[in-house]
Amino acid sequence: MNEDNRIPLAAVIGSPVAHSRSPALFAYWLKRYDLKGSYIPIDVAHMDLRQVLGTMPMMGFVGANVTIPHKEAVLKIADIVTDRAALIGAANTLIFRKDGRIHADNTDGAGFIANLRQHAPNWDPQSGPAAVIGAGGAARAVIAALIEVGVPEIRISNRTRLRAETLRSDFGAKLSVYDWVQAGNMMEDCATVVNASSLGMVGKPEFKIPLDALKPGAVVNDLVYTPLRTHFLDEAEARGAIAVDGLGMLLHQAAPGFERWFGKRPDVDEDTRQAILGA
Repeated sequence: MNEDNRIPLAAVIGSPVAHSRSPALFAYWLKRYDLKGSYIPIDVAHMDLRQVLGTMPMMGFVGANVTIPHKEAVLKIADIVTDRAALIGAANTLIFRKDGRIHADNTDGAGFIANLRQHAPNWDPQSGPAAVIGAGGAARAVIAALIEVGVPEIRISNRTRLRAETLRSDFGAKLSVYDWVQAGNMMEDCATVVNASSLGMVGKPEFKIPLDALKPGAVVNDLVYTPLRTHFLDEAEARGAIAVDGLGMLLHQAAPGFERWFGKRPDVDEDTRQAILGA
């Protein structure tokens, strides 16, 4: 709790934001650990972002999660940006410091890795190439994390090739770009395959990339969690892959912020999953 004994407040900022599961997650953890505090969704228009962030600390807010479309914009507003947030080009976690400065970090990559290690405990990132579908902010976080844990080669494909080429330019020689029509072929011999696009999400186009080249035993992760079990995961599992859904990444990426804001590192366990699935 703050030194002035105010009850700490935190929020998730985006537009739209009503669909976010983060408020239910934080409410569950606050109740589970009997902590004082509140966490609320705040819909903020782009034009109001700077003013809102400047006002929140005076209202008792100790931090905020940031979601679409503000993850990139907050980097220009923050006073301190971590190296990983700068590399990814986006922030999802803000800390309002006592000296008035805003500290921006990105925990998406750490959440991604923690999810794989929890649900595919035998996963060895160094055992073979990884294939990443998509080239947006989520893909950037995934790629940075895969490089950090020692994946030897990362193959990427995106419907707009130029965006994938930009990732290769930003992250270096470990990355190779495949044309969209070759997205299925790039999975050959891959130990890790990640859908970091919106394909297969409720309301988005279906995931139609063929999985013929996917090898049995590969760890396959879909960052989409609405629906929780996507067609991509079902088909991959039918081909002998180890399927990991995207909900765990949401849970794990939230834990560092909760610890900083409310003073307790929360457990990300089956009880947490079930609480959020039932929310």
